Amino acid sequence: MMDLFDTSAAAATAKDAPLAERMRPRTLDEYVGQAHLLGEGKLLRRLIESDTLTSLIFWGPPGSGKTTLARIIANATKSHFIFFSAILSGVKEIREIVKEAEEEKKYRGRNTILFVDEIHRFNKSQQDAFLPYVEKGTFTIIGATTENPSFEVVAPLLSRCKVLVLNPLAPEEIEAILRHALQDEERGLGSASLAASDEAIAFMAEQAGGDGRVALNTLETAARLAKDNAIDLETVREALQKKPLLYDKGGEEHYNVISAFIKSMRGSDPDGALYWLARMIEAGEDPLFILRRMVILASEDIGNADPRALQVAVAALQGFQFIGLPEGRIIMAQAVTYLATAPKSNASYAGINAAQAEVRKSGALPVPMHVRNAPTKLMNELGYGKGYRYAHDYEEGYAFQEYLPERLAGTEFYSPRGHGYEKTIKERMEYIRGMKERDEG
Repeated sequence: MMDLFDTSAAAATAKDAPLAERMRPRTLDEYVGQAHLLGEGKLLRRLIESDTLTSLIFWGPPGSGKTTLARIIANATKSHFIFFSAILSGVKEIREIVKEAEEEKKYRGRNTILFVDEIHRFNKSQQDAFLPYVEKGTFTIIGATTENPSFEVVAPLLSRCKVLVLNPLAPEEIEAILRHALQDEERGLGSASLAASDEAIAFMAEQAGGDGRVALNTLETAARLAKDNAIDLETVREALQKKPLLYDKGGEEHYNVISAFIKSMRGSDPDGALYWLARMIEAGEDPLFILRRMVILASEDIGNADPRALQVAVAALQGFQFIGLPEGRIIMAQAVTYLATAPKSNASYAGINAAQAEVRKSGALPVPMHVRNAPTKLMNELGYGKGYRYAHDYEEGYAFQEYLPERLAGTEFYSPRGHGYEKTIKERMEYIRGMKERDEG
């Protein structure tokens, strides 16, 4: 039981807590954002108000309100609520939670909701430990994660939970949060009589990157720097210094950004490609990872439409290894703009895919006798290499013969697209086919 001293200490702690912690919404009416889940008649609001929660996974970026929602549920539900942090707790604590949940059900008739913060930090065996108790209904689990549950939550647990996606807060939603914090005299900055310009609030909201916590932290710093109780744009710029970018090199955002980068180059958009390149550089992505992806794209998406693209990409990789950052970004930018504006063809990529598919289907077909190697007398006697036509002995360096296994004779794997340098290649191949037809005739 908490005594008077404990109560006073808790009150002092609450008063001295960071603004973002003090301003956490306590009810659904105070909560800002996630209208697709919490609007009137929406799924999560109905589940909370009817106290009929099923096992859930809250998936959203930092500052989108996952833990806050859990606290609101704790206040609103009649169920027994247990907070469980993947950072601070482990499997051994689960036994204690199970005992507590069973006692709540037996003696008080209450269900238990277990909130697992940062559930993605548990490994497979740790997550598996929850399964039998979720299955038996010992407790309902609500997990919170910033990572894609498809990758980070084991399939058996994921199949027993409904995934609810929380979106980054919109700038106008963050503006509402900031204005409320400035006016709230009980938990916010209202007693300080601060005035913030619309421009300053809009800038804080824009720079927060959809993260309400970042916005409130910025406001709290700006309030300390404010002169004459006025928060202007210059004060906010000073408070921000440099905004950390949302970019988890091991998580989903990493794959989202590199995907946008590759697709911008493939789509011949140098502006988009440069933007995503800048995002990765500013977020601290490994430049060699970016450059290796550019080398792949040079063959996969450009290929023989511009054979120089591969040379440019490899030269950029080598040049960067000589130079490094910050000047290496110039080399990367040159290569990115070249690749983005080069003619595109995936014919070589499609060709090797088709050839490999054929090999997997038909297996190791015999090499035609006339193109086999004949290094020994016995092989010569067996007919190895017999009938081979040496191309340089013929006019224009071409003599028709079949190089594919007999079963695949006439199969085409490479079909040049007919733009960029591949137009020349296509014309050459058509010319060779014409010679082949004359030769056969």
